[in-house]
Amino acid sequence: MSENDLADLVSVRYLVHDVGTAIDFYTAHLGFSVRTNAAPAFADVVRGDLRLLLSGPQSSAARPMSDGTQPVPGGWNRIHLIVADIEEEVARLRAAGLSFRNDVVTGPGGRQVLVQDPSGNLVELFQPAGR
Repeated sequence: MSENDLADLVSVRYLVHDVGTAIDFYTAHLGFSVRTNAAPAFADVVRGDLRLLLSGPQSSAARPMSDGTQPVPGGWNRIHLIVADIEEEVARLRAAGLSFRNDVVTGPGGRQVLVQDPSGNLVELFQPAGR
């Protein structure tokens, strides 16, 4: 992938406790591939047009803000991945020992569940209605 190709990707940054563990999680369980690995500070992984920046405690993204606030992993913001069969995905990921923040919920647009990466960052798995 060239630097020009980066302009075509949507990039999201997640702070993580351990870059290597995060790489393993996203590549082994959610279909990402490694683009750059500069562990322990940083890596980026890609899936389709999504580039996920994994920033460890040694990265510049984890430096304190000017007001002293320390960026930390976790929270409620999340990436959103479409899946064909949410029950099958949940069963596969539970069998692999992954942690979920909730059970599958159904809404007007489809069904969703929140899986947690090893640092507590969320990934929403979403099956659109009618699938």
